[in-house]
Amino acid sequence: MVQHLLLIEDDERLARMICDYLEGAGYRLRHANTGAEGLALQREQPFDAIILDLMLPDMDGLDVCRSVRAEARTPILMLTARGEAMDRILGLEMGADDYLPKPFEPRELLARLKAILRRAGGNSPVGDSDVLRFGRLEIDRGAREARLDGEACQLTGHQFEMLRALAEHPGRVLTREQIMDLVRGENLEAFDRSIDVHISRIRQAIEDNPKEPRRIITVRGAGYVFAKAQE
Repeated sequence: MVQHLLLIEDDERLARMICDYLEGAGYRLRHANTGAEGLALQREQPFDAIILDLMLPDMDGLDVCRSVRAEARTPILMLTARGEAMDRILGLEMGADDYLPKPFEPRELLARLKAILRRAGGNSPVGDSDVLRFGRLEIDRGAREARLDGEACQLTGHQFEMLRALAEHPGRVLTREQIMDLVRGENLEAFDRSIDVHISRIRQAIEDNPKEPRRIITVRGAGYVFAKAQE
């Protein structure tokens, strides 16, 4: 089944390269030069993923990301030329699933795109064994959804995968490298603040009081542990 992508990028040369490369890899693309045009296309038809430039001529890519995330759970890969850690953190806080600094190799773009699409998959029928239960919290690995008291938690695909990785190892302290290795299949530096940003967002979704978490506990100097016993 052909997957449809939306590219929101104002650099025509870069956009053409991305479209040519990804179409050659078997994807279909729609291209928007501005944030407003991209949002209009996103509302017009469903896309399997969105590739979003951070710096657009009419509006900030962060605002576009926020608008998309308010309406849909479409995976978002954010492109940033700034290379600043704060830009990446802000993008993740707004709901982006991953980021890719410019300049980048087309093969890396394709690899990251495949990763977020893979994390967003899972439409096959599932059984009860795919559901992890911890008190009032359910983690449905087949539907890729977390539910608290039966209500769906608002998580991006990447955040769900991080929660799943932790929940599959209850009571075990996982370092930041281990968490990212379980989620992405690749190692990142332990000081990558994006991990902590995602954990913070997950806590906001699943904790009764995110400031005093009881489900995902920080182990100072080590990492995080998912509590075995929960209400």
